[in-house]
Amino acid sequence: MPGEKKKCVVWDLDNTVWDGVLLEGDRLTLRPGVHEALRTLDGRGLLHSVASRNDHEAAWARLTELGLAEYFLAPRIGWGTKSQAIREIAAELNLGTDAFVFVDDDPYERAEVGHALPEVLCLDATEVPKLAERAELNPEFVTAEARGRRRLYQAAARRKEAEEEFEGPQESFLASLEMCLRITPARESDLRRAEELTVRTHQLNATGRTYSYAELDALRTSSTHQLLVAELTDRFGPYGVIGLALVETGAEAWTVRLLLMSCRVMSRGVGAIMVNHLRRTARAAGRPLYADFVRTDRNRMMYIAYRLGGFTEEGRDGEVLSLRAADDEIPPLPEYLRLITDDD
Repeated sequence: MPGEKKKCVVWDLDNTVWDGVLLEGDRLTLRPGVHEALRTLDGRGLLHSVASRNDHEAAWARLTELGLAEYFLAPRIGWGTKSQAIREIAAELNLGTDAFVFVDDDPYERAEVGHALPEVLCLDATEVPKLAERAELNPEFVTAEARGRRRLYQAAARRKEAEEEFEGPQESFLASLEMCLRITPARESDLRRAEELTVRTHQLNATGRTYSYAELDALRTSSTHQLLVAELTDRFGPYGVIGLALVETGAEAWTVRLLLMSCRVMSRGVGAIMVNHLRRTARAAGRPLYADFVRTDRNRMMYIAYRLGGFTEEGRDGEVLSLRAADDEIPPLPEYLRLITDDD
């Protein structure tokens, strides 16, 4: 719906990104406002992709000549419907289709997408010069993480390609990544990203709770809470801040009030590693560890991470399920990853 914040703009090419039709041999020139819109929105952390009826090799070559190819992730250039192209882009980028804007000069194509995906905001190419002024494409704040979001996705694509080409067991591939996980108390400079994570990360939020900047800042300085951020890097570069944990440090017990992870890293086993780190920290403080969990239709993976981390159901208060960490031995850190904490 108009006014809702969007995360990705999908562009048609002919008579949208450029004037002219590629396969008709026209002399193609960039349309007014396109480069400025791409650059401005990219700097705000929005992603760009392509859905175009064209020959992929020729179209990509022209985008490269125009210096624009680097902006476009998961392009779909071929002969299928534009709505199917957007579905595929959404799946590859792990975004909901309600996060998309579609720009096309052709009213038929906009109608086809609007009918199949009514949650997508469809815009005429004539609106491009004022695209960056739209409220849907203006986030309330822009973090350093957001400004580098496209590069994070590009690094993820290189990782995926390396994984698909790797021959051998999963553990060997993970070892080849040379991963380093840093879990440290949140700094003031981390709070915008932490707030963004609670708002953006719905699938892997153990309680579904969100927190404002002011709330997170108060918790960061609270004597009865620990607010932790997790950052991951590997040989392809940084993943950025990918995890957040809020632990209430009571006199009798500690309780994880919030645990969330970016969906980009769950296949790396980071969720279980973070859970085990919290267990070690609580045990070193001599406190039993509990965790809140609220079931949603999208966060089952976080429940599994807790169960694999040795938590069992202890009770329930309304919709909040209380989990308790077992007192048995905590699994060691996997050999394929190095963990850095404030204690190191």
